[in-house]
This record gives sequence, C-alpha cells and structure tokens, in this order.
Amino acid sequence: MIIVTTRQMQQMDKNTIETFGIPGRVLMENAGRGAIEVLSDHFDLEDARVAVMAGRGNNGGDGFVIGRYLMEMGVSVSFFLLSTRDRVQGDARANMDLVLDLLAEHSLSQFIEIPDKESLEAAAETLKSHDLFVDAIFGTGLNSDVRGIYRDVIELINESGKAIFSVDIPSGINADTGDVCGVAIQADATATFAFAKAGHILYPGNLHTGDLEVIDIGIPGHIAKAQSPDIFLPEPHDIAGLIPTRDFNAHKGSSGHLLVLAGSPGKTGAAALCANAAMRTGAGLVTLGVPEKLMQVMEPMVIEPMTAALAQTPSGGLDAAALDDIITLLADKAALAIGPGMGTDPGTQELLKSIMAIASIPVIIDADGLNCIAKEPDILYMAQSPVILTPHPGEMARLTGKTTADIQQNRMETARHFAEKYKVILVLKGAQTLVACPDGAVSICPTGNPGMACGGMGDVLTGMIAAFLTQNLPPESASLAGVYVHGLCGDLLAEDHAFGFSASDMVANIPKTLNTLLS
Repeated sequence: MIIVTTRQMQQMDKNTIETFGIPGRVLMENAGRGAIEVLSDHFDLEDARVAVMAGRGNNGGDGFVIGRYLMEMGVSVSFFLLSTRDRVQGDARANMDLVLDLLAEHSLSQFIEIPDKESLEAAAETLKSHDLFVDAIFGTGLNSDVRGIYRDVIELINESGKAIFSVDIPSGINADTGDVCGVAIQADATATFAFAKAGHILYPGNLHTGDLEVIDIGIPGHIAKAQSPDIFLPEPHDIAGLIPTRDFNAHKGSSGHLLVLAGSPGKTGAAALCANAAMRTGAGLVTLGVPEKLMQVMEPMVIEPMTAALAQTPSGGLDAAALDDIITLLADKAALAIGPGMGTDPGTQELLKSIMAIASIPVIIDADGLNCIAKEPDILYMAQSPVILTPHPGEMARLTGKTTADIQQNRMETARHFAEKYKVILVLKGAQTLVACPDGAVSICPTGNPGMACGGMGDVLTGMIAAFLTQNLPPESASLAGVYVHGLCGDLLAEDHAFGFSASDMVANIPKTLNTLLS
C-alpha cells in the first residue's frame, strides 16, 4: 500500500484540478459518495440520529456531501458547523448551500452554527442526543495543537460513548507523523481519500483511526506517480512474492552459505539465536565464528550451524587478530552477519572496521556491531558492499548522538536521513519497525506485537534477514521480508500466548510462519 504525505496529497489535488481539469467539487462529491458507502458498511443507520461535525474548510465540505446523501436516504441528520456560515468558502460553501436548500424538505434534519463557547454550551445536550458522529472538522492539514471550542467539541464527542466516523483522518491527528495535536478524535472507522496517510499508520494515530478504508476519488494515476510516493505499507502478497522458491533439484549449496560473527562471554545466546534463526529461515549453510574459548559452550547450542574458533581479546570478544581467518571464511559465503553479543573491546572495534573495508558480500550489522560503529560512524563510508543496520532506538541514539526520546519522537525522518547519508539500509526496530533505504524510501512494518518485547528478538531478526540475503534476495527485499516475517511469527505466537513467548520460540516457529504466508 502506498502512503502519502500531506504535501503530496495537496499537490495531487491541485494538479488534478488545475492541470487535468477535474473540478474540485467533483473530487469532493466523489469523496463524499465513497465515504457514504464505508459509513453504511460499518454502522447501522436505521433509525439512527447522525451528527455531522463540520469545520469551515474542505473537510467540512466532505461532511456536507455525506450529510446530504444521508438525508436522501431518509436518515435524521443534524449539521453542526463549528463556525459561522459566512466564513465557509469555495467548494465547501457550495455544498453547504445545497444542504441548506434541502433542509426545507427534510423535517428530521437541522443546521446549527457553533462559532463560540456559548453556542457550544447551548447545543451540548442536543449534540449528546445523537447516535453517530461524522467527524469532518479538520482533515489532513492540521499541524498545531487543537484549542478553543474545537478541543471542547472533540472531548465531548469522545466522551459521549457514541459511534464515531472520521472523514479523511481523525481530527486532531497530524497526518504526516501520527502525533496527537493536543487532543484527537477516537474514531471507530475512517474513510480516507486516494491514499492512506502516514498519520493513519504511525503510532499513536493508528490507535485513533479505527477501521481504515481508502476511497478512490478520481486522482489520475500519472498525477499520483509524479509525486514519487516513497512511504509504503507492505501487504501479505507483497512479502509472499519476495520469499525465495526452490527448484526441484535444490541442494544446500544453492540456498547460500552465511557467516555469522558473534558472541562473547555472557552473550552466547545472542550468537546461537542468530545462527539458528538463519537456518530456520532457509539458509543452506551457516558458519558461526566465535571467540575460541567459547567453542565448547557454543557447539551444543547450534546443532545445524558449523562453528569456527577465532582469536579473541583479553576479555573474550572477537579480536582484530582474527581478520586473516575471517578473510578465509568469507571466501565462499553469500552474506555476513556481524554483531550479536560480540562485545565492544577496542580489538573488536578494529576488527569490524577492517571487515567493512574488505567485505565484498552483503553485510548485516546488529547489536554490539552497531555499538562499535557508534564510536566512528564514518567507517560506513568504507563499505565495499551493501550494508544493513538493525538498531533498536537505544542503539540508534548512540549512532546519531541523540537521545532515545529524540529517536522515538521522529522515527521515520531519523531513519530516512541516516540511510540517505550513509547509503545503507536502516532497519529501525520497535513497534512498527521501519525499513529505510538509501534512495529515501521507507516501509512501515504492519506486523509484530508487544509480546515480542523481550531479549533475543533482535538476534533472531538479524539471522532471518541474513538468511534471505544468502538466498539471493536483494538487500532491500531481504530486509523487508525479514522484518515482516519476523513480526508475523510473533503475531502467530501471540494468538496462543499474549506474551511470555521467547526468542527461542520465535526461531522454532519460523517455518510455520513462512508456510502460513505462502499458503
């Protein structure tokens, strides 16, 4: 699914009207007619009393069209204009006038102006008597906090306990970030126009949107394409199309050989989870390179992956002295995963820097590998092959020199900027994991749940992405497939266990998840 920004949508509307020649009133009519279909599908309108809450802009105009159709259906409609009639202009004014003309023929309907706090207090009881609210107050242009009677109206609607249907986006939600602008409508369903907006999908806007339906209002395809949308919400069929298929005569060599460099004292589990997840995701062969003194501990933890003993630092992490052996190991590998539990000793940092300069295969870096890079992010410019980074917000903060709160406040732009600057694929983990690419494209993962908030999940994800790399998926596709399948795996586990399932449970459930996706 394509996601657009407010600016992109406004430009599409403008070009459709001014360049292509479809009048704004036609687009508004299409929007209202499509919204009525969604409204009728989601709510019981028989004997319902509907309140259309209209602002004075185009969102209010959409509300007038919806209300007009409701009146023609014999529904009792009250129009509450949060302004005065003389302040409504353009296409919204034209549709308001149509409503006013029809009121004489519809005795069950009424039109009430609410321009100030006093008029709101006078209309409060009438407002509360309705069964369904149509929220057509602000639309997608809001970027400042809701104040005055608008805030009072939104709070009244939310506290009413009645059904709420939002037009385009719940009023009070920033359409580009999903942030609540002070207060926001808590909709049961939303009909949006042409394309979903980022605010519908991103937290916390997603929790206010309810059921989302996208309405085709007649924006020509070439006009939409000209805006170069670069935010995407992958759907199951998108990911299923990425999963590698196997020839009848496939063998372990044809599914690729992965090298994992990981582990240090106290962090052996991270190395094992990564290697085992890669096997479960379809890598033909996995070699796990660990500090030499961990071999006896690691080998019972990884049955299918092979192991390689490598030089270690005095505290037990991977050391720069292991570089020659690693170069030998890399000779026949399809991808390299580095970082889970590997430590951040100076020798480990030096090793990572050397690997970045010589690796000729795709590299995925996680956990302690990221912490090593945070000491000197510019080593990413040394990369000779595609690089995927998979930080959680804390690691992202260290990579950028920001706070975790800063990262969480603007996840999408942070991920996009870093990916563009360093020419890497940036997988910013967390609720709604993001996959940002060097060209500025960002995908928002729709899978995953709070039950996955436990140790080891990131190690599993690294192994999954790496396994897709070994099976010849391009780095962007491998990242997207890994993130989506990882979240879906957690969702399937959450059907039986709200939380309390572990990263090891995830590893075991990967094949079933792939089968579910492909069936």
